Amino acid sequence: MGEKKNTGVFQLKNKNWGFRYVVMVDGVRKEARKTKDEKGNPLHTRKEAITARSIAIKNCKDTLLEKTNEEAPQKPARKTMAELYEEYCASGRKDKAYTTRKRQDSLWNNYISKRFGYRYIDEISIAEVNDYLTELYCDEGHSHAYVETFLRLFYLLFGQAFSRNYLDLDTYNKLCINKSTRIHMPKKSVEEYKDIIIFNKKQLSQLDKYFSGTNGETAYLIGRYCGLRISECYGLKWSDIDLEQGTITITKQMQYQDGLIKLVPLKTKCARRTIYLSKRLQTYLTKLKKQTKIYEVEFAAQRKQNQTIIIDSNGKEISSLEMVNTMPNGKLQTVNSMKYHAMLIRKELGFDFNYHYLRHTYGTLLAEMNTPAHILCNQMGHANSRVTEKYYLAVSERGIDTLTKNLNHM
Repeated sequence: MGEKKNTGVFQLKNKNWGFRYVVMVDGVRKEARKTKDEKGNPLHTRKEAITARSIAIKNCKDTLLEKTNEEAPQKPARKTMAELYEEYCASGRKDKAYTTRKRQDSLWNNYISKRFGYRYIDEISIAEVNDYLTELYCDEGHSHAYVETFLRLFYLLFGQAFSRNYLDLDTYNKLCINKSTRIHMPKKSVEEYKDIIIFNKKQLSQLDKYFSGTNGETAYLIGRYCGLRISECYGLKWSDIDLEQGTITITKQMQYQDGLIKLVPLKTKCARRTIYLSKRLQTYLTKLKKQTKIYEVEFAAQRKQNQTIIIDSNGKEISSLEMVNTMPNGKLQTVNSMKYHAMLIRKELGFDFNYHYLRHTYGTLLAEMNTPAHILCNQMGHANSRVTEKYYLAVSERGIDTLTKNLNHM
């Protein structure tokens, strides 16, 4: 077999011709040895071999270039924050609760869009976001918890940008993943650590007397002895209460959505729970259930006229007469029903009443009585045990009395 120098072609024993070549494209090496042209025909002359080799080299280079371009990382498309938020609303938050979507829209429309809406996502720096969060907290005086909702929305939006290739991996990691660089909340002020507000013994006694016999008594006692959130309390149906077993099953909450009263699923899985009743509340609810049967006869016409049709969490329509917090005449009480009482309590008793403080009081008192943390966590419906731990750390009047007695006995 002979071979002519510098041409890459050679003659075979059968007198036909062949060729070889080596091609390098962007560091990719391709080597080949062939005895036929691109159509599979034998090469009868040296000229045919040279021509076939030139064609083969060109085809090989084109193939390697095409493959390299396909595998090359695509440069992220540029989008503004406003365009990103529009996409997020359209397809990125369909699984979010109604109230979550409303809260996000409020944060975006009233705050974030004005500062970042026109900006390209890939040009927003970590320092800018951190400075913005600090400004909201320190300069504008918003609560730490409220500002934290901004942080969560930024994380969601940057995650959306990364998933749609508007941010490269390195930038996304710096913004949201790496602990040493990612955007973060400003340091919480000392004053805000005192966020567990509870009623003392005297105030509870005053509240017991105030609510006795009022249309808010049932909701008050449920908050006092069960620690329910106000939306959970007013979302209770009689079918949720097992008076024989002494339990309440929490599966839904009441919300206003688009001007309508609805029963909707709870925000987290852990919020679904079974509450155990105290004897006092069990006795009260048993009497109330019997009294409701009497109301159904005495106020039959009024109840029929005053009832409200609401949407249950399964999408079906139900009567407000099935709700625990319904007045004798059939009128439904809602999450707004406590506002009137809060105003009167401030005026008559001289201290602020917030229904959620009943939940704080409930949790703190159970913690003081050494209720196991995991049991209290379940009763409160917390997703994170660290939230429950606050009640064990809260300083109450009873706790101070116990501490003083212990100090005196040292």
